[in-house]
Amino acid sequence: MDTAGVAVRASGPRVTEEWHADPAPARHRDERLPSVVGRHARLDLAFIYGDRGTVLAHAYAEPPFRVGRCFPEGRGVHMILTSSAPGVFGHDHFQQFVRVGRGARVRLTSQSALQAHPSPDGATAHLQSSYHVEDGAHLHCDWHPLIPFADARIDQRIAIDIAGSGSLYWSDALMSGRQARSERWQFTSLAQEIALSRDGSLEYLERYRIQPSELAVSRPWAAGDASYLGTTLMTGRPIEPGVAERLHIELGRIAGVRAAADRLDDRLLLVRLLSASGPAFHETRRWLRDHSASL
Repeated sequence: MDTAGVAVRASGPRVTEEWHADPAPARHRDERLPSVVGRHARLDLAFIYGDRGTVLAHAYAEPPFRVGRCFPEGRGVHMILTSSAPGVFGHDHFQQFVRVGRGARVRLTSQSALQAHPSPDGATAHLQSSYHVEDGAHLHCDWHPLIPFADARIDQRIAIDIAGSGSLYWSDALMSGRQARSERWQFTSLAQEIALSRDGSLEYLERYRIQPSELAVSRPWAAGDASYLGTTLMTGRPIEPGVAERLHIELGRIAGVRAAADRLDDRLLLVRLLSASGPAFHETRRWLRDHSASL
């Protein structure tokens, strides 16, 4: 926690230069050159709340992005974000912009784990995502793990802007590689930044870069024997002082998972997960999701 009360988890240099996205959905033509179609792509989604509940009001997708169906969930909707690509490769530049309007409730999930493939020339894949949650809205994001293949380079930046009483549940995950092939920590570089702001003020910042050739990731005070790493963030509703301690104890009873919970603010909860076991890791993430509303 810094002197301004902002929660910060950071290590290593800043990932890239400052990047600020316009939260308003863009309405424009696809003017990409044919040579970059499928490699440079943009996805815009805007959800609003009205008489029919939450609906998708605007959608724009450039291949390989696709706009899937919305499935009703109470007064909200669930959308699975899909792509026709087998993963991301060096030189790829993908952007996602999501706006959740006042009072809307949206759950976003991924169709499968995101595979990051290496490029023969060692180029980096760039992923940029921006989410804007308006006052009284709720966004729930539950992503499959990112799987970086041997020699892959990936740079991912995520900006989340919340207004007023908007709330967020965020759960992402990372694998050390293709575990089934005994491929662990063989990618070249993985950089990630998550910047969470509320009403223009930074609430949480996470920034890191993993370069296994320069850092012994498997040392005991880093990942150890874990091949699955996860982060869950919850913000926007009051979190009682004893919640993190109780959650820490509950998670400690789950076999095969190392976990820690921290109440960073009176409405911001952070959970970290490490595991060498895929089934135990995924089951713990499901448990967190199912119990999040009662914490």
